Amino acid sequence: MDNKELVLKATGELFGDKDPSAVDRWVAADYRQHSSLIADGPEALRGLVGGLPEGFRYELARVIADGDLVALHGVYHGFGPEPLVAFDLFRVRDGKLTEHWDALTPVVANTASGRSQTDGAAQPAAEGTERSRELVKEFAQRILQDADYSVLTDYISTETYLQHNPEAADGLDGFGAAAATWAGEGKNLVYKTVHQVVAEGDLVLLQSEGEFGEPVAYWDLFRVQDGRIVEHWDVIAPIPAEMPHANGLF
Repeated sequence: MDNKELVLKATGELFGDKDPSAVDRWVAADYRQHSSLIADGPEALRGLVGGLPEGFRYELARVIADGDLVALHGVYHGFGPEPLVAFDLFRVRDGKLTEHWDALTPVVANTASGRSQTDGAAQPAAEGTERSRELVKEFAQRILQDADYSVLTDYISTETYLQHNPEAADGLDGFGAAAATWAGEGKNLVYKTVHQVVAEGDLVLLQSEGEFGEPVAYWDLFRVQDGRIVEHWDVIAPIPAEMPHANGLF
């Protein structure tokens, strides 16, 4: 099986079946963890899976694979008092999960666009991975990091920009209004470092570090069509002061 199939099977057994023995089949002995919720190693993951509550379930929205990296986007139910939108990123080596990053944020019932945080196009296109990757990498440098908004329409479509951030409406005007509101609250969008770029077809995931009124991890998923970004999903997660391991979030 390929890496995408492996991750889906492994996470299905771990978080769908809630089977702690799946750790032995799918998790490397030197498993590195970057989640703020759990320590390194397979035994920490075994304890987490073994302690999942009866009503726990995971609802997958989309998955993209890029070399040894596989990213999942979906919703956890029963992991806390409310459903959580999540990005999970796994590294695969020799048929095992060897590394994991994640970011979670509560589900918002009433969003500015009327779209959910996870609906929309689910399957990556069969072609165009490198074109999509290069466009989004350039967008990340010029717009997100350098804040050169004069070239924004070189990267984002002026006709179609479907927004899944719960506080932003569709279109460039919708995003601009949300950004102005955030700035008024002292939450400017500051991107300092892009740590991971994961691309498949027309979908590109950025994992970045920056500030949004406080230190945060940005997880942005973009869909590219005809040389422009036409859809966006995200999770903005605070960076905790303390972690249960020495790896950090990135």
